[in-house]
Amino acid sequence: MSSLKKALEKGISVVAGKTFDAIQFFNQFRPGAAFIPKWSDKPMLKSWQKSKPVLGWPRTTDSLCPKCVKEARAAILSGEVDYRVLINEKVGEIKAQIIERDNQIWMVKECPIHGKFEDIMAIDARFLAHIEANFPGRDIRAHNDEKLHNHGSSTIKYGRGAVLTVDLTNRCNMMCDPCFMDANQVGFVHELSWDDIKEILDNAISIKPRRQLSVQFSGGEPTLSPYFLDAIAYARRIGYNSVQAATNGIEFAKDINFARRAAEAGLRYVYLQFDGIGNDANSHRHIGNLFDVKLRAINNIHEAGIEIVLVTTLVNGVNNDQVGRIIEFALDNPKKIAFLAFQPVSFTGRDEDITDERRMRQRYTLSHLARDVKEQTGLTEPTRDWFPLSLMGAFADFADLVHGPKAEWGQVSCGCHPNCGVGTALMINKETKEMAPVPQFLNISGLVKDMTKITDAGRGKWMSNFMMALALLKNYDPYGAPKSFSLLDMLKKFDKSFGLTGKNYGRVDGKRTMEDIQKRRSDPWNFLFVAGMWFQDLFNYDFRRTEMCIIPYGTQEGEISFCAYNTGIGWRNIIEDMYQNATVAKWYKEYGRHEIFANNKNVKLDSYEHSLVVNPEAAAAVRQRETDKPMTAKDELRMMKKMYQQSVLKQLGVKSDPSEKLVQLVPKRRSGSLASPSR
Repeated sequence: MSSLKKALEKGISVVAGKTFDAIQFFNQFRPGAAFIPKWSDKPMLKSWQKSKPVLGWPRTTDSLCPKCVKEARAAILSGEVDYRVLINEKVGEIKAQIIERDNQIWMVKECPIHGKFEDIMAIDARFLAHIEANFPGRDIRAHNDEKLHNHGSSTIKYGRGAVLTVDLTNRCNMMCDPCFMDANQVGFVHELSWDDIKEILDNAISIKPRRQLSVQFSGGEPTLSPYFLDAIAYARRIGYNSVQAATNGIEFAKDINFARRAAEAGLRYVYLQFDGIGNDANSHRHIGNLFDVKLRAINNIHEAGIEIVLVTTLVNGVNNDQVGRIIEFALDNPKKIAFLAFQPVSFTGRDEDITDERRMRQRYTLSHLARDVKEQTGLTEPTRDWFPLSLMGAFADFADLVHGPKAEWGQVSCGCHPNCGVGTALMINKETKEMAPVPQFLNISGLVKDMTKITDAGRGKWMSNFMMALALLKNYDPYGAPKSFSLLDMLKKFDKSFGLTGKNYGRVDGKRTMEDIQKRRSDPWNFLFVAGMWFQDLFNYDFRRTEMCIIPYGTQEGEISFCAYNTGIGWRNIIEDMYQNATVAKWYKEYGRHEIFANNKNVKLDSYEHSLVVNPEAAAAVRQRETDKPMTAKDELRMMKKMYQQSVLKQLGVKSDPSEKLVQLVPKRRSGSLASPSR
């Protein structure tokens, strides 16, 4: 019966393809004029109107000197130079060449003062060529945004964004390596007031295009902010459908009632830090029972009605062996895990002064990710199943057309540079767990080309929806799909994602209830999206990427590209210093110390119960580690200190015993003097 059903669906697909092509032959003539939607002051772009940065290689781009930047930042933080020099001058900027070398892609740049720097961008040139070839073009240019986007060379120029990140506090209850913001180490507290939070959220919807961003509250650890729940509720109240929290999950694991209060406030997603399966795979975070904490957090978060995105920072040689195990964990728990976000490490924050040796050893790229997924799971082909995240912009353009000129908000659109992010997807049945890679049964490139034709034609809502249904059927191969997956399932899935027909699959706006959540969860199929997002550091910085950023930070100085804020010239360091609340000592004196879990301290949980499926072999695995090489910034500092002390002892003519602890040589303090705090 199943083979007959698949044959029938194949026949429908062939007929739909011929019908689509016949209608499109006439549909291409006299396309409808692009309308100006309510959420924009400029018309939507046709595909031929979209611009692109220079792609391919060799190519030249604008980058930064890693050493000039740090010198300039230090001068600003010391008060010697006004920070507005970053707006008016090209501080630390140099040219960079992107070249192919032995089927790898490299960035090579040279500073006239500090010399040559180079770093790898892809271990497989064919993979990156495939990703860049599928880039659909830049999104609509930002406008009426001068007050929010005015950061010199780092200014965001294109697109409407996908995620607005708001750091509620720089305080954290962990001490991680790596940490791009250097939490708990800068010597002061930067925490947004309630007025700051409201102003940032209000400003974000004051510009055009007016964007249905996913608001992400982050930190530090955002759950430490006294305004965490209020901020969620306010974001939902002013119109954002998707509010999420980037968290380590400790507070959610400790108290299910906290998770329930967050859900009631309107939290839709938790962006959960998740580094691997088992406590050993999470040991670099320095909490003894961290994996147990993650499992309990997932259990509580899902039970409260919040969806879960697992977020993994990947460091080569540290935890990239966990890629396959994390995907298998998600496939074993399809009712609870809907999204995986892998983030190749960015050497910034605590790792900004990384040695060249460790940087090259631990560097991990998006092409590493595609390779590891294939090698560790047997799923996906790198140049068939992976696409730039910006390809989703074509789907947003179509949805914007169908929602028409009266829509209050534009669709979430991932219009980032193709070097920023990639993604693939797996379709899995929540009950039977049968699955298949989506590109195995849906021709993604063909679908996007056909969808672009529909959008360019600019017909009415129902004609466009009819053509879209034909395009889906045309590009569908039933023989590559899971056995019980049907054409109707595919059409429903697409409609549910973009709200094209108006059918109620459960509300997602500020009025959604637990009934709406359960209604959406009743879908038997889970579209498991696997994304890779690679944030830049000073060694691979490219201004063509920052000007297209889709993940801006909302700050007291406007919206700043994710990479320009966390690395680049270092806007985070400057803004947090400008708006700091108090020194850490003063803050602790006034508010008390918050608990910090470090030095392999366990998190005390009332219960370790959970309903997740965990591979016991993976959870119990203990990996062999290199012990003769530095793995973290702390290791490098320790080794440098040891080398320095040995050198000093040698100069003093003192023989050292390597088995003995070295005495730290420091000048004696004068009686009653205070050491200045180091930042």
